[in-house]
Amino acid sequence: MARPCIPAMTLWLVRHAQPLIDNGICYGQLDMQADAQATQDAAAALSRILPGNILAASSPLQRCRQLADALTNARPDLAFTSDSRLQEMHFGNWENRAWSSVPKSEMDDWAADFGNYNAGQNGESVSMFMSRVASAFDAMPRHTDVLWVTHAGVIRAAQLLTQGVREVNKADQWPSDAPSYGQWCTLEIK
Repeated sequence: MARPCIPAMTLWLVRHAQPLIDNGICYGQLDMQADAQATQDAAAALSRILPGNILAASSPLQRCRQLADALTNARPDLAFTSDSRLQEMHFGNWENRAWSSVPKSEMDDWAADFGNYNAGQNGESVSMFMSRVASAFDAMPRHTDVLWVTHAGVIRAAQLLTQGVREVNKADQWPSDAPSYGQWCTLEIK
């Protein structure tokens, strides 16, 4: 007996444009704008290839909201919802500091307990972050394409979730690749 084919849906993962902050600064959930021209350029390129009837959600941080708004201007058929689960990982006291100024002992502690260490002392652990992103991932409908305007960390977490990975215990298990600022990737999900 033939089994019915289960159609795949596509998850579009779009990273915000270059944020207006110096290179080398940990910014996680720090809220700042992105470069306006780069945002418009990303929206123009993406709006031409996005399918119709796509469910769209955005991180509430303004660098993502800027891109969601620009996409809506280019494609009035897009109706974005704001989803706090799509925010970048919270790095606690490390945010708005140069990565090079984070004490080596704290970075060593994070590397030693990558899954459970609360980044920046009062930030999120990778386990907490993965659980938050998994909540959004699991809530996606599987009958239509979905668009997330989000952050590199969320994109990496979604890549793991698509592979069935829900727990990351070691730093070398964390994906190193994510789209550049203003770029995107797609994942096929059944």
